[in-house]
Amino acid sequence: MTTQWNPDGWRQRPALQMPEYADAAELSGVLEKLRSFPPLVFAGEVNALRHRLAQVANGNGFLLQGGDCAESFAEFHPDNIRDTFRVLMQMAVVLTFGGAVPVVKVGRMAGQFAKPRSSPTEIVDGVELPIYRGDIVNGIEEDLAARQPDPQRLLTAYSQAAATLNLLRAFAQGGYADLYKIQRWNLDFVEGTDAAARYMEISNRISEALDFMEACGITGDSVPEMRQTDFYTSHEALLLNYEESMTREDTITRTGGWYDTSAHMVWIGDRTRQADGAHVDYCRGIHNPLGLKCGPSLETDDMLRLIDILNPDNEPGRLTLICRMSDDQVMEKLPPLVRAVEREGHMVVWSCDPMHGNTIKSSTGYKTRPFDRILAEVRGFFAVHQAEGTHAGGVHVEMTGKDVTECLGGAQLIDEEQLASRYHTHCDPRLNASQSLELAFLIAEMLKQQRTERPRSVEAAQ
Repeated sequence: MTTQWNPDGWRQRPALQMPEYADAAELSGVLEKLRSFPPLVFAGEVNALRHRLAQVANGNGFLLQGGDCAESFAEFHPDNIRDTFRVLMQMAVVLTFGGAVPVVKVGRMAGQFAKPRSSPTEIVDGVELPIYRGDIVNGIEEDLAARQPDPQRLLTAYSQAAATLNLLRAFAQGGYADLYKIQRWNLDFVEGTDAAARYMEISNRISEALDFMEACGITGDSVPEMRQTDFYTSHEALLLNYEESMTREDTITRTGGWYDTSAHMVWIGDRTRQADGAHVDYCRGIHNPLGLKCGPSLETDDMLRLIDILNPDNEPGRLTLICRMSDDQVMEKLPPLVRAVEREGHMVVWSCDPMHGNTIKSSTGYKTRPFDRILAEVRGFFAVHQAEGTHAGGVHVEMTGKDVTECLGGAQLIDEEQLASRYHTHCDPRLNASQSLELAFLIAEMLKQQRTERPRSVEAAQ
């Protein structure tokens, strides 16, 4: 794929958002230990995801990517993993059935422990502290000792990622994803909402279809896809020393080359997408599918340069452009990028991140995201692609299966006073299960519309 690259070449480039460890020798010892650990994912799995994403890039599928803002060591529990997995499965069923498209399921799980930050420090009660960068780096507690970057946390992150992946594989392949059990996926706290009622209606129709197919001799025994699913993991490739230590050269599959075995897919954040920077240099050499966050500050020429660096052979499935514009800028900022990619003939997956551009601070002091703004950006994203005749190929959301009150609005009518009741995130606000399902229904309707409507102008779409 590329020449003159090795896993540690990024060290010769400017590396933003990287923590400074007080004990370099301890860090070196931890990284050496990680290099000796087994890979978390395998080249064959990664290649399978690239194949699935290539179909999406060609307009024959949809990428559903979701999970925690930043995974927490303290909240590591099989029930939390299970609940997030089943909400993603519910969303996938809604998208597949309502939108009539194959859905590629990728979790922000089993490795999403680090977060980029806008400032290296913060003031707490008049004291300047290092900023919390995610549990893989330091603690969230508001004291100086907890906020010091600790290399041992890298080992804890690996351990929890391995256990999470083990459970996800069991859920996906061991019967939990069985379509015959679709009605059991509902979460108790979602019952009684409009989204839950609509989901049960779909699940009843699917159950009827399954009964009909079984009567025709088509069962889960003859079609394994009815009882299991493919589920992949992803996270932001932020801590490059960790990613480097998990990089392995493939000697088994025919493709060969280097793979980041910490996840099936990794992405480059909006703050670390410098073309001459360390994160881009590292990612250009691995065979994993890559995501590139595209915010409103991204200029067209810079985007095209990044695409040339990250996908020089123009391979479908290699690169996903994850657009995070905000609801009030998507109709202005996205069309020039889409037109430039089409003009140059680049094969990419277009995905919408409606979360990060729509973060506000409530009057009660909580960081939150209004659900109506999230929906508005998704509508704008689809409207742009409908106008340009291109494929709106994915959505990228921060969500959880827990009963949280972190994003305003939705069918539960969460208001600013309710935010404090169940605000559990360690970093950014997440959609709860009810809001996630509402979003899935909206996207399913737009996918159906995308298949049937002819392109129209952006002005008309507004």
